[in-house]
Amino acid sequence: MNRINEVFLKKKKRVLNIYFTAGYPKIDDTLRIARALEAAGVDIIEIGIPYSDPIADGPTIQDSSQNALDAGMSLKLLMRQLQDLRKYVNIPVILMGYINPVLQYGFTEFCQNCKKVGIDGVILPDLPMQEYIEIYQQTFEKYGIYNIFLITPQTSKQRVLQINEASKGFIYMVSSASITGAKQEISQEQIDYFECIQKMNLSVERLIGFGISNKETFDNACQYASGAIIGSAFINQLKKNNSDEAISSFVGSIINP
Repeated sequence: MNRINEVFLKKKKRVLNIYFTAGYPKIDDTLRIARALEAAGVDIIEIGIPYSDPIADGPTIQDSSQNALDAGMSLKLLMRQLQDLRKYVNIPVILMGYINPVLQYGFTEFCQNCKKVGIDGVILPDLPMQEYIEIYQQTFEKYGIYNIFLITPQTSKQRVLQINEASKGFIYMVSSASITGAKQEISQEQIDYFECIQKMNLSVERLIGFGISNKETFDNACQYASGAIIGSAFINQLKKNNSDEAISSFVGSIINP
């Protein structure tokens, strides 16, 4: 069974997915940070593949990506770094990136190596669902890699139902029609959107992302989905202090009562 499914079988609420950029703040930090996140109590790890044109990402993640690229990070290097991943990390690991670097790497080789190193899913925001179904789905499924789709407040109900039908693992529920970035509170407009999706009773689990930054926003998001995704706020933490102790403290500030 895919590790993502195992998480949702064991834990129906308050699933915490933490995103960080591969190769940030230092190029060889990737595996260490993943290990520290699992030790701190995170449920799912999402590793960003640095890219020069990250259309869905705000300034914080863009800056971390550029720093990683300047240091020499690439998808090939990331795959080499992840060769020992499953010696140290047991929870699900997802790669988040964009389709162009994956195609440059070689799509089939990418899926093969994801399976080899123990990646459970990928998030490719610029891969259209129909293109996925027609061109890539068979290969993803051959290697047991889940493709995680995103929905936004602008996604029609019909489209949401189509994505639900095509999804495995979970649906990434974008909290607002904006780029990523830490925010201190959730607006009433966002809550209306969360409630609308909640009432659709989708068969696939949902995690809310974009703007989730602290215990308050995490707790609020968890009222309307199985959990939430934190990215920019954790990148900011890594910029200030990326020690294992600081990572544990950050995660604890989100999940502890």
